[in-house]
Amino acid sequence: MDDQADKRVLAGEEPEEASDRRGEERARKGTPDAAFDLWLQRSLHAMYDDIAREPIPDELLRLIEQDRKK
Repeated sequence: MDDQADKRVLAGEEPEEASDRRGEERARKGTPDAAFDLWLQRSLHAMYDDIAREPIPDELLRLIEQDRKK
């Protein structure tokens, strides 16, 4: 795992692959909202993937670690 992935895990973020699989599973099930779910998932990924890939600031990670020690 690289440093950025470690930081995402520390911050409690879920790997993209798991959320992608859940959206695809709902779409395959043919639920009435499946098309909307797929559209929403793709739209949100298009808007926010770059931001989600940014490293978590060291200061924020330090604060999280301090809070965990309490």
